[in-house]
Amino acid sequence: MTTRPDSAALLAWYDRHHRRLPWRIGPADRAAGAKPDPYRIWLSEVMLQQTTVTAVKPYFEAFLARWPRVADLAAADEAEVMKAWAGLGYYSRARNLKACADAVAERHGGRFPDTEAALLALPGIGAYTAAAIAAIAFDRPATVVDGNVERVVSRLFTVEEPLPDAKPALKRLAATLTPQRRAGDFAQAMMDLGATLCTPRKPACPLCPWSEACRGRAAGAPETYPRKRAKAERPTRRGIAYVAMRSDGAVLLRRRPPKGLLGGMSEVPSTDWTPAAPAESPPLPGPWAAAGRIEHTFTHFHLILEVRLARRPAGDPAPDGFWWSTAADLAGEALPSVMRKVVGAAQKAFGS
Repeated sequence: MTTRPDSAALLAWYDRHHRRLPWRIGPADRAAGAKPDPYRIWLSEVMLQQTTVTAVKPYFEAFLARWPRVADLAAADEAEVMKAWAGLGYYSRARNLKACADAVAERHGGRFPDTEAALLALPGIGAYTAAAIAAIAFDRPATVVDGNVERVVSRLFTVEEPLPDAKPALKRLAATLTPQRRAGDFAQAMMDLGATLCTPRKPACPLCPWSEACRGRAAGAPETYPRKRAKAERPTRRGIAYVAMRSDGAVLLRRRPPKGLLGGMSEVPSTDWTPAAPAESPPLPGPWAAAGRIEHTFTHFHLILEVRLARRPAGDPAPDGFWWSTAADLAGEALPSVMRKVVGAAQKAFGS
């Protein structure tokens, strides 16, 4: 017979083994009266969605160095925010980040509200992020459930329903564990437990403070939780990307529409991305030479782009709606990863 998970046992483990992260106030400092900065908590939580801690750290530190307060981010130009976000992926988060900063500055005098309901009313803040800010920044007894927490809870209670259908049940079960005191530390303890011990493969059950309470461990099969539905096959789309490159190394760019995939980011011109190979549709007269092929996987589809290269003279003017990005400026452009792959393929062909 397993025992019930005890929040005090998890908090005691967290006090000794918590991760040290740049956006976090550790439990000792928190107990001594240090207050978490809601801006840092919000920024980190938005960045961490669908992204690893390792990838987020340099972006987080760069954002804070440039925009140390939410008011600074609200005053920033959106194009500059998109440039700073480039490479972090899921670019709608960057647009929502700017919209939320604007709303906090305009509606709340530059201070984040401290309740889940008020946080949910801000642009780009959903149920998870609202709970995370309320708990971690303000110590509200909110239940914070990310992928790590889902894994922990599904194993504790051997939840047989597969994800994503199990999400409501997992949140209800997680809520039964959330204490009234130290809710922020508890939320981070749950995340740390999933990230460091209750890992997807080879969980370190003997080190877990809840090992005696875990039904998955008792059943001898913790790795089989959470249950997951078979993934649907990811479709493939195809397109042609056109890299016009001047003799001085400048590359012709344009901006994508503000809404939709990669909205507001910079790009080299390309055809639509379609299931069948599209017809050639270059933005400038040729000749256009083949410069290789790149592949990139998005959440819902796999993309294959044929890269075309046109060499242009140094003084060539940019058509309406385009600009030439110099070799020195290119690294700072708001180019998503897929477009950096395209430009890299063209640069390699250009130099050959």
